[in-house]
Amino acid sequence: MTQTIATPTPAADPARIVVLLCALAQIGAALLPAMGIGTPVGERSDAVQTLITPAGWAFSIWGALYLGSLVFSLLQFTSAGRDSTLFAALRWPAAGAFIGNALWATWVQLGDIDAVSTLIIFGSLVSILTAYRRIASWTAPFSAAERWGAILPLSALASWLTAASIVNVAATLRYYGVNAAPDVAPLISAAIIVVGGLIAATALARGKGNPPFALVFLWALAAIFAAGGQEAAAVAVAAAIAAILVLIGISLGWRDGGAHHWSGSRS
Repeated sequence: MTQTIATPTPAADPARIVVLLCALAQIGAALLPAMGIGTPVGERSDAVQTLITPAGWAFSIWGALYLGSLVFSLLQFTSAGRDSTLFAALRWPAAGAFIGNALWATWVQLGDIDAVSTLIIFGSLVSILTAYRRIASWTAPFSAAERWGAILPLSALASWLTAASIVNVAATLRYYGVNAAPDVAPLISAAIIVVGGLIAATALARGKGNPPFALVFLWALAAIFAAGGQEAAAVAVAAAIAAILVLIGISLGWRDGGAHHWSGSRS
């Protein structure tokens, strides 16, 4: 008698529940100060502000990121998401990033932007970049649900966490009292921004010029230009150089098949 081992059907995949719970935890953690628990992230950030801290308006993007994460999670329970192999491939990496964001917000609001927060945000970044790489290497045409409900929100989150990780490192150094001399700080900040631009450009070149990733990173650079760029010319120039690097990354990615990758679709 032959015994077969049952495998979970798409409808029974526990990752669908996990990713939804993690997305809700991510949103709930951000609301803790509204319930009288902890200090808002904005106040923590202001306490360790550096020349590469983006202007306050940049953080409004979190509303769109939370909404996109929720849409991605809820689509898991529709036929478009439940039966999609791309959605299935992205569930666990997305869940890891969502819960990482929840842990980061909780830690910062109850503690501070310190070494632990840096470790947490890099963990989230590694997780979401796993999703980013899977999107870039996907060979099948994308459905509308995959394009708008998975690729858009997860690529945007990957980009923002890339920028936020760099800012978090600078803020952490400030928290521990590692402050450069006033005449050197702008140059160090400028160097960090250019390095960030190189990282983003590399991600874009290898990620087939992912459009949402590029747009969100340019948003972050614009916010850095609007803040630190108005205080130090070196920071303004570095933000412009980083933006050019991003555009080069887009061009290289599209030449590597990105144009077809992002334009190809199925119903």
